[in-house]
Amino acid sequence: MRVLPSVLRCLLPSLALLASAGHAVAAEPLLDAINLYRSQPQACAGRASEALPPLGQDSRLVLAPGVSDWQSALKATGYPMSSARMLSLSGPKDAQAAMAALQESFCQVLLDPQFIEVGVSRQGNDWRVVLARPLLQGKLGDWQAEGQKLLQAVNAARGQARQCGGQAFARAAPLGWNAVLGSVAEEHSRAMANGNYFSHLDRDGRTPGDRAELGGYSAGSVGENIAAGQGTARAVVDAWLASPGHCANLMSPQYRELGAAYAVDPKSDAGIYWTAMFGAP
Repeated sequence: MRVLPSVLRCLLPSLALLASAGHAVAAEPLLDAINLYRSQPQACAGRASEALPPLGQDSRLVLAPGVSDWQSALKATGYPMSSARMLSLSGPKDAQAAMAALQESFCQVLLDPQFIEVGVSRQGNDWRVVLARPLLQGKLGDWQAEGQKLLQAVNAARGQARQCGGQAFARAAPLGWNAVLGSVAEEHSRAMANGNYFSHLDRDGRTPGDRAELGGYSAGSVGENIAAGQGTARAVVDAWLASPGHCANLMSPQYRELGAAYAVDPKSDAGIYWTAMFGAP
């Protein structure tokens, strides 16, 4: 999902980097507040959102002072934009006030799961937040192959002790692949992609446990992580590890098996959706 004169095309990347260096310290508290807001379920526009992984920082999304055509400026930096939104505020004196204004006016954009990267800039009391999703890079294998890659990345993560928010986890045993959970994960990823939604509940209100049982998986415990917008299994797992709730699910020693899958629909907002189903037989 856009060309500047040649002189500007050469100058804008360096200007954007200067903006990043000059304004990153002042803007950092707002970025932290945005990611904290996204990390918890929120009520927005009459709907409840899912907890989302933190947005990754990309200096190419930090707008230089004076840039008005922000879309062309992003293109000039070489950012492979698939979709993006720019939120502009004028007046807030600090990050707390800016966050309050963003929540009031732009909660739906902040909580849109398709956006996975961000740049925040500040000039005085003027703030600009660019949320973006890059183009998918490279060719993915089928859902089983990518599910196995996700399993490998999860097991590599489980092989190291780590802190998930305020909770400490020892290294956990590797998970085995479960074909039933894989099929259940593929069905949910496909439903989200084709239905253009992002939720642990399907359109019929079924929970992950409901779907696993209907799919023929008998287990004492089932868990689920979902993601949208990331173009590789490695990126998905990295995002989950940066999110306390997703990280805790991934590191839980109670689980013994996993099935995972992705689905793509170019007509959907996020383009690609991922599901990982954790089980304890």
